[in-house]
Amino acid sequence: MRKHFKYLALPAVLAVAGAMIIPPAVAAPGPVADASAQTAQTPLERQVLAPGNGWASAGSGTTGGSAAAGANVHDVSTRAELQAALASAGSLPSIIRVHGTIHANTALDGTVLRCEDYAAGTGYSLEQYLTDFDPATYGTGQEPEGTQETARRAAADNQAKTIRMDIPSNTTLVGATPESAIEGAALRINGASNVIVRNLAFRDAHDCFPAWDPTDGAEGNWNSEYDLLQVINKATNVWIDHSEFTDAPNFDDKQPLYFGRPYQVHDGAVDVTNGSDLVTMSFNRFADHDKLLLIGSTDSATRGDPGKLRVTIHHNVFENIGQRAPRVRYGHVDLYNNLFKVGAAGSPVPYVYTLGAGVESHLYAEANAFVLPQGIDPAGIVARYKGSTIATVKNAVNGKIMDLRAAYNAAATAENHLAEDTSWVPTLRTKVHPAQAVPGLLNGATGPIYTAGDSR
Repeated sequence: MRKHFKYLALPAVLAVAGAMIIPPAVAAPGPVADASAQTAQTPLERQVLAPGNGWASAGSGTTGGSAAAGANVHDVSTRAELQAALASAGSLPSIIRVHGTIHANTALDGTVLRCEDYAAGTGYSLEQYLTDFDPATYGTGQEPEGTQETARRAAADNQAKTIRMDIPSNTTLVGATPESAIEGAALRINGASNVIVRNLAFRDAHDCFPAWDPTDGAEGNWNSEYDLLQVINKATNVWIDHSEFTDAPNFDDKQPLYFGRPYQVHDGAVDVTNGSDLVTMSFNRFADHDKLLLIGSTDSATRGDPGKLRVTIHHNVFENIGQRAPRVRYGHVDLYNNLFKVGAAGSPVPYVYTLGAGVESHLYAEANAFVLPQGIDPAGIVARYKGSTIATVKNAVNGKIMDLRAAYNAAATAENHLAEDTSWVPTLRTKVHPAQAVPGLLNGATGPIYTAGDSR
C-alpha cells in the first residue's frame, strides 16, 4: 500500500517588489524531504515548482494551472471528459483533476475500442501483412510498401485520433487520488509551456499496429509509435512529479515473435525532443518498461536541440527497466539521487544499459544508487552512442561507491572511451543525499501518493 503524506502548514504568501512569491516548500514528513510538498492550505493542484528545483525552475519558472479560475478547474473520469477539458483549456491557467482510471481506447460513449475496431474498413490484416512482408520473400533491403502497409497506416491513424492527446500551456494535470490513472493514452506536451503533471499513473500506451522495418539493425525490428508522455516541439518549463510510468498490465514478454523479432507494441516512457527545454522529473516511479527516457531524438542538429534539452531527473525509482534512463543527445541533463533496481537474468524486461552518452551530450550523474543482481557487470551501466564525455560522481553500486565512467572505460576499447565532462556543474538542485542513503530515503516516497485538496 502506498503511503499518504500529510501537508504541513504553508507560511503566508509574501509580496516582494510587487510580485506574489510562494516561499520554498516546507518538507513533508516521510522517508525523504520532498521539496514539492507544500500544505493542506495549498491543495495539490494549486502547488507550483519551488525555486531551485531543477531546470524547470529556470526562466519564468513552472506554475502550471495553479492560478486557474473556478470555471477552468475540470474534474474528469472518462476519455471524452479528458479530451473536452484539454480542448477547452486554451491558454488560460487550467487545472484538470483525474478521478479513477481513464481508458483511452474507448469511444466517446465509453464503448471499449479494440485493435480490430481501429482496423475496420481499412483492409488491414496482420496475417496478410506478415505474408506480404516476410523477409524470406519480400527481402530485407527496403521498408514495407504496398497495399497492406497503406492499410496499416490508415488503421494506425484511427487509433492515434483516439488516444493521442495534447496538454496545453499553463495547465496542471493531476490525479485526484493516489489511485488515479490514465491507461492506453499517448499524451503530449506539444510546443506548450508551463505545464505540471503530477500524481498520476500512466499505463500501457500500446500501439495496435507496429511497423516492420527489415532495415532496422542486423535482423530487422518491429517499431511502435506511442510514448506514455512526450515533451516535444520546443515545449518548455515542464514539471513531471510523483507519477508512475509502466507497461502494466500489458507486458512486453507477453508479445509474440514475428520474423524472429519481438512484436514491440511500446515505445518510450517520457521522451524530451525537438528543441524542448527546462524540464524537471522528480519522485516518479518507472517500472516494467524497456526504453525509458530519450532526450534528443536524432544525431542531427537541425531540430533546434543544441543549447536546449536541459533536464533534471532526481529522486526517481527505476525498477525492472531495459535502457535509456536516460539516453541523451545534446542536452545538459542533471541526474542525481535516483534509485535503479535492475532485474535479474530472465527478467520480463531484459537489461541493456542505463546511462547513454549520445552526440554532444552533457550528462552529469551524481549520488545515484544502482542495485545490480549477480551476473550484471557494473561496466555496462554506461553506454556510448557517439558521445565523447560523461560525468559520474559518487554513485553507488550495491552499496559501494564506484566510478561508473572508469568502470565503463576499463571494459571498452580505447577508441570508445568517454572523457570526464568538466564543462559544467549543475546548480538548480534540492538537497543531494549520499548515494548509499538513497534506497532507504526513496522507500515509499515515489509515484502517486497524494490526495488532491478538493473533492469531486
